[in-house]
Amino acid sequence: MTLPKFIITMDGYFRLGMVNQHRDLLKPGDQCIGGGYYHFDFVSNRILLDRESYDFGRPKWHLLESLMVPSTYRGMRIVYSYDDGFHEDFHVSEELNIEYYD
Repeated sequence: MTLPKFIITMDGYFRLGMVNQHRDLLKPGDQCIGGGYYHFDFVSNRILLDRESYDFGRPKWHLLESLMVPSTYRGMRIVYSYDDGFHEDFHVSEELNIEYYD
């Protein structure tokens, strides 16, 4: 069953799509540093991220200075919710430099 999943790579690429497994979003040579699930909040123009990849764990945001985001999502804010009672939400688009790619 395909679900809305995302990954981040060591090179700073943010990839998302409807896939069976997080690894389906990898390209040859990628090193994944975490992933999870997403949904769109069009009312507030945000991409909401949460949970974690079974294979790769939670996103390791601290390893990145910038994030390469598909240009389709230009202007949308990205927020990751740890949802664990310990961590505050991580406002990706405020904490990291966002660059867009086609």
